[in-house]
Amino acid sequence: MTVATLTLLSPLGPLTVTETEGAITALCWGARATPDAQDDTPLLRDAAQQIAAYFRKDLTRFDLPLRVAASDTQTRVCSAMSAIPLGETLTYGDIARALSLPAQAVGQACGGNPVPLIIPCHRVLGASGLGGFSGDGGVETKVWLLRHEGAAGLLI
Repeated sequence: MTVATLTLLSPLGPLTVTETEGAITALCWGARATPDAQDDTPLLRDAAQQIAAYFRKDLTRFDLPLRVAASDTQTRVCSAMSAIPLGETLTYGDIARALSLPAQAVGQACGGNPVPLIIPCHRVLGASGLGGFSGDGGVETKVWLLRHEGAAGLLI
């Protein structure tokens, strides 16, 4: 199995993108490799360009091959999160009803999202609050991302 990683800088700090066998399989907060140990593949370069465009507000939807190696529930929830347009949000309950799952299972799947930002788990809110966020910085990062996307009005 071929695994490659690339760490890039973002307004939220370093992000490390992982490619496995031609698909993005993870995005982690923080540097996971030293600068001299960066991998250079066309897909990782494309991912870095798309992430930079997102932070410049020049990209509204990521177009990258993704692979979520997880349970059926996790995969279905990740697919539902990927369908949430930039600047919009859903609640855990909205996704739970759409997938006929308990809201708690949706929350767990959001927390287990292996590719945050690209699979926008930050766009999923609790029924009466923000809910959690597993990325570095927790809920503050979630708020930053929602503001960046123009969904800040939903936070009031």
